[in-house]
Amino acid sequence: MTRLLPLLAMCFVVASSQARAQAPAAAGAPTHEQAKPLDVSVRVDPPQVRIGDPFVYEVVITHPKAHRYELAVPQETGDFEFLDQTRQRQDGPDSATTTFRVRLSAFALGSVEVPALPFDVATPEGPQRFTAPAQAVEVTSTLPQDADGKGADLFDYKPPEEVPIRSWRLVLTVLGALAAALLAWLLFRWWRNRPKHVVVTPPLPLDVRTRKALDALKADDLPARGQVKEFYFRLSEIVRGYLGERYAFEALECTSSELMASLRRMSTPGLPEDALMRFVSESDMVKYARADASAESCRAALAFGYALIDQTYVPPPPPQASDNAAAPRVQ
Repeated sequence: MTRLLPLLAMCFVVASSQARAQAPAAAGAPTHEQAKPLDVSVRVDPPQVRIGDPFVYEVVITHPKAHRYELAVPQETGDFEFLDQTRQRQDGPDSATTTFRVRLSAFALGSVEVPALPFDVATPEGPQRFTAPAQAVEVTSTLPQDADGKGADLFDYKPPEEVPIRSWRLVLTVLGALAAALLAWLLFRWWRNRPKHVVVTPPLPLDVRTRKALDALKADDLPARGQVKEFYFRLSEIVRGYLGERYAFEALECTSSELMASLRRMSTPGLPEDALMRFVSESDMVKYARADASAESCRAALAFGYALIDQTYVPPPPPQASDNAAAPRVQ
């Protein structure tokens, strides 16, 4: 049994090697055949260029008429920059000639080899590939030969690089937000301080307001509660307020003698001067001399207030329309 183990191991290794040899190609491996054009010519124009200057890499392919060649631009071009390409095809009786002109620029000094260019070939037998042979180009400097002797500080050329550009987007966004906040604040202030439409109720006529004040004083019935002095204070203020507004003077700020003197200088038809003088004297006695007043005296004083309105108040005349208000319009 121990002799059979090495023999079995050798048979397993041989079988594994044969299986790997016969296994199909990986799914991702390229399966295109290499195309065989009838003729290929490659040249660089001009053969010597200055660094960074463009030059033309020309590939002329003669191939069967049923074939079509397309340039597959390489992703990595090394020391070269791919600028653009042109394609031109001319068909003959049995073959065709396709000319590719690729513009490049080099960024390395000396003899630099242009990378081989791959082509996709469409044929009746299926897609194929073709690679043009590489070609060398002589790249010279743009500086004169005596630049080093003159002390020029030279730097090596670099391939194109991405240059970050300053953006004002964040600043503009912040400014826009501040402007919106300021506008909202101004609108809020305008809305809060906007002129409000207030309905102004016209005041009641003087006689109506005075009668209401007398009615309120009567309803309180202060003498019955022992508040005679308070009763005369309020009644005197009502009477003085009525006289001051009726005859347009400061009756509330006048002493009793100043009140009577001011009324005598005015035209006061219907004013019961003697009764007013007695009311003023009686009020002063109760308010300032602590004199006592009976309930009958209080009722008489309140009745004087009503009588004063009846005898002196004259309703104001209605507003007069303008002379042309009722005139018909002339069309």
